[in-house]
Amino acid sequence: MEITEVRVSPIEGDEKLKAFATVIFDNEFVVRDLKIINGQKGLFVAMPSRKMKDGNFKDVAHPLNNEMRQKLETSVLDEYNKVLSESTEETEEQE
Repeated sequence: MEITEVRVSPIEGDEKLKAFATVIFDNEFVVRDLKIINGQKGLFVAMPSRKMKDGNFKDVAHPLNNEMRQKLETSVLDEYNKVLSESTEETEEQE
């Protein structure tokens, strides 16, 4: 399964939640609402989840092995950094 597209929408004004992401696999399957979170050890990608009746959260979709988790996280964070870089360049050009 290949990641064929990643879209990132940065969020301003929140210290922990930095962006939402959408990932498309094999140009045929989409997973929305991944979150880019600024945690104690830096940025990480949280899978889409829903709140259960007991108050805990459960992932709606997630990788089944570490290799896929790493591939997904790298792709999403690379796109996030690219979007931030482009945003910074646009701001500098406007000044």
